Amino acid sequence: MKKNYYELTYIVNAVQDEEQIKATVSKFTDFLTANGAEIDEIAEWGIQSLEYEIDRKATGYYVNAYYSAPGELIAKLERAMQIDDNVMRYLNIRYDNKMLQYRELQKKGETPVLRERTEEDKQ
Repeated sequence: MKKNYYELTYIVNAVQDEEQIKATVSKFTDFLTANGAEIDEIAEWGIQSLEYEIDRKATGYYVNAYYSAPGELIAKLERAMQIDDNVMRYLNIRYDNKMLQYRELQKKGETPVLRERTEEDKQ
């Protein structure tokens, strides 16, 4: 079975206590592994200010996960996130070949440095 590489970012309701937030993160990590996903990395960014309020909340607990999984898993995962009241928003992205190459460079710490645009470039 072919597995694609994905990046999942989701925001957990930060009004809960720390244990409840950790339980929500564990729930979705376990959901992924139980359904055939291989987790590459999970980064918890912690409580961040939201750009705009969601359900009258100004902050959220951000989680970012990189994983490989069969395509059939995505519909199940997104449905589980939609019905979970603790998940405020989520975004799941499937990587193409260029994104995979960049991710490999990221893991090695060799990401290319982008140069600043000069006045000459802007003309």
